[in-house]
Amino acid sequence: MRKIGVFDSGVGGISVLKELLKELPNEKYIYFGDSLHAPYGDRSIDEIRELCMKVSDFLVYEKKVDILVIACNTATGAAMHIMQEKYNIPVVGVVSPGAKEAKKISKKNYITILATPATVKMGVYKKELLKLDSDLVVQEIPCPYFVKMIEDGWTENEKNNNMICNYLGFVSKKSDTLILGCTHYPLIKKYIEKFYHGNIVDPAKETAKEVKMKIGEQSSEYLNSEIEFFVSGDLDKFKKVSEDFLERDIENIHKKILK
Repeated sequence: MRKIGVFDSGVGGISVLKELLKELPNEKYIYFGDSLHAPYGDRSIDEIRELCMKVSDFLVYEKKVDILVIACNTATGAAMHIMQEKYNIPVVGVVSPGAKEAKKISKKNYITILATPATVKMGVYKKELLKLDSDLVVQEIPCPYFVKMIEDGWTENEKNNNMICNYLGFVSKKSDTLILGCTHYPLIKKYIEKFYHGNIVDPAKETAKEVKMKIGEQSSEYLNSEIEFFVSGDLDKFKKVSEDFLERDIENIHKKILK
């Protein structure tokens, strides 16, 4: 049983964890939700990098993970290259897998990204997509309020539906493919689908496939995965939102504030 480290600024990375559990069910997962500092997408790049390195050092040096999965688009853009240079284990982010899938399925070569302000500011998806095909047209839409609303536990109501409708109102009619450019957003995908009827790419699914490709399957005597959670913020809030999305109870959960 290998140790797979997964981290995000909060509950968003649960979308990646859920897909990893489907692809690699017989592994030990150590998840760190840095909800005390969420949302990363509203912080400066230097702040984001500092927070990311504290979390990744904890997972690599204290928990001894065999692979590190950055389940956060903002963190991927800000710090993945630093982690890849620092650690002697594979480091997988969510941007490249999502970009590849979007390029593959778009027929009009016009792709829109919904993301945090920091991810949009860094232009990580645009850079990755244009590396794949310089003729692509890429539209980026910052969504500053989604993460906090999801962290607090999203409820379907007129206010939240209007928020989704407002953001999606900026999507060009030429666009046929939408990337959920924040790992929190798949948690409200079913609501987004009510207002957008083109292709929707969930990078969490593609990231899980890439992790499986990098470490391979292994036969195991274990029939169920093991998951250990560390959370820097409100445990009860994290537990409720995560259990709703994972559709399983969370028991092995600890409060952890990194110095």
